Amino acid sequence: MVANVSSSIDPAVRIGHVHLKVADLSRALAFYCDVLGFTLTQRFGAQAAFLSAGGYHHHIGLNTWESAGGSPPAAGTTGLYHVAILYPTRTALADALRRLQRANIHLDGAADHGVSEALYLRDPDGNGIELYCDRPPQDWPRTAAGELAMHTHPLDLSALLAEA
Repeated sequence: MVANVSSSIDPAVRIGHVHLKVADLSRALAFYCDVLGFTLTQRFGAQAAFLSAGGYHHHIGLNTWESAGGSPPAAGTTGLYHVAILYPTRTALADALRRLQRANIHLDGAADHGVSEALYLRDPDGNGIELYCDRPPQDWPRTAAGELAMHTHPLDLSALLAEA
């Protein structure tokens, strides 16, 4: 049951970080650091690590506390759909695509949502990952009444790569 709440959340609230259970910490670090380019900020042996972009304490936590050697959740179960990693520019997203292609990482999909452009993939543990960049709010599609009109159209990967 959802409570009836009359006030909105503070507009400055942000999602601070994500902490993922992984089967193999070294394998996860190879993906998040070597392929995506995050920086290791702290490691606790083979059990946990914290990763950052731009010197923040951590954007991503990885651990094997309850999942060492484990397998991804079965299809049709509840859990995290994907982690969305926001890139500051289209050029930065194009660089991410170039990195994925160099590492032979398969994309599950790529979409133009009108408000953003996104790449969808899975990390080595099967966690859904969305790499995306937002368009400026003034460029977001709107209905004649001014309501947001997001959509899902194919993303032109060749045009995106031309930005890299």
